[in-house]
Amino acid sequence: MDLLRFVTAGSVDDGKSTLIGRLLFDTKTIFKDQLEAVEHTSKVRGEDFVNLALLTDGLRSEREQGITIDVAYRYFATPKRKFILADSPGHVQYTRNMITGASNASLSLILVDARNGVLEQTRRHTFISALLGIKHLIVCINKMDLVDFNQDIYQKIKEDYRAFSSKIDVPDIRFIPLSAKEGDNVVRRSEKMDWYQGPTLLYALENTYVESDYERVNCRFPVQYVLRPMKEAFHDYRGYAGRVAGGIFKKGDEVVVLPSGFKSRIKSIENVGKEVDQVFPPMSASIQLENDIDISRGDMIVKEFSQPNMNQDIDIMLCWFTETPLAIGSKFIIKHTTREVKAILKDVRYKVDINTLHRIQDDKHIGLNDIGRVHLRTSSPLIFDTYKKNKITGSVILIDEKNNYTVAAGMIL
Repeated sequence: MDLLRFVTAGSVDDGKSTLIGRLLFDTKTIFKDQLEAVEHTSKVRGEDFVNLALLTDGLRSEREQGITIDVAYRYFATPKRKFILADSPGHVQYTRNMITGASNASLSLILVDARNGVLEQTRRHTFISALLGIKHLIVCINKMDLVDFNQDIYQKIKEDYRAFSSKIDVPDIRFIPLSAKEGDNVVRRSEKMDWYQGPTLLYALENTYVESDYERVNCRFPVQYVLRPMKEAFHDYRGYAGRVAGGIFKKGDEVVVLPSGFKSRIKSIENVGKEVDQVFPPMSASIQLENDIDISRGDMIVKEFSQPNMNQDIDIMLCWFTETPLAIGSKFIIKHTTREVKAILKDVRYKVDINTLHRIQDDKHIGLNDIGRVHLRTSSPLIFDTYKKNKITGSVILIDEKNNYTVAAGMIL
């Protein structure tokens, strides 16, 4: 079975955790003792229903406040597909947590409270999903039971969202009216919304095609570790371990090692201890080359006629994670694939207005949860692609060299 990673997003109290709890409950992927614990906690809290949000809200402060603070990961499967879901928080101060949860997702569930419509956080999370290269959005218009399953309200929210989303580059956006609390259109089709003829949420999740989202053209293999067993049985073994970031590597392929530029040919490929003829994303592998070349962590194995960029000057779209504002001249450690280099901020090009997506050229103040385009210069060249071309070789994180905090995530332009 294939695997789908997806994230829930949206504003506060839109019902993200409840929706995930409903999915787990209706697909019968929770244990009996888990359900009994949730039922007991719901009674203790004085609630007259089983609060399925408690299945994902595990922190004490989350349960006390009825909100999500940290990203909660859950795993479940149906006969058709395996799923890894990330339940992300809705509060604006936890936007960085949402980015963490969405960074590896192929699909984003954007929840909208039918009573409130499209809010600022709805737009923020939609824009971040688009920035992170998520190509599939399912807009779940939740709590339809609280608006009497009114079709006009659903249509109005759909139109408002389309007016905003027309400014971003997401090829696949779908809308589903549902009630996470009651289970309407989550796993089973709702009889109360017979005017909706589309799929249920689970059907949409099971049938979203994401294999084409992987980069299979331009070959990229960042070296993570050099394998030298130093045992008699593997006396001359030298393998380069890592995870394929793009393209298809086959035994016998001619390759180039960057940044040195030396050429060689693939002698053998191993995956999970077995020799294979080829590897592709997102497989991990160990590659042996025919020539003895000085290769270390941070180098990249590529094909000669589809090489990435190598430059010390890069522009990135940045999401700022810390309360201390970004300042020109600030120094960072950039982590890019398996490589770490020092960098300095040279310029802030513009900041993005989340509500309108307009570029604010005269506002160079980047604070907590702000998004903007900046220019960096690194101490040594990075080997990269644009984020739009390859999400792995086009993404970076910035680390404060003074305290080792991760202060920003960036997408190379």
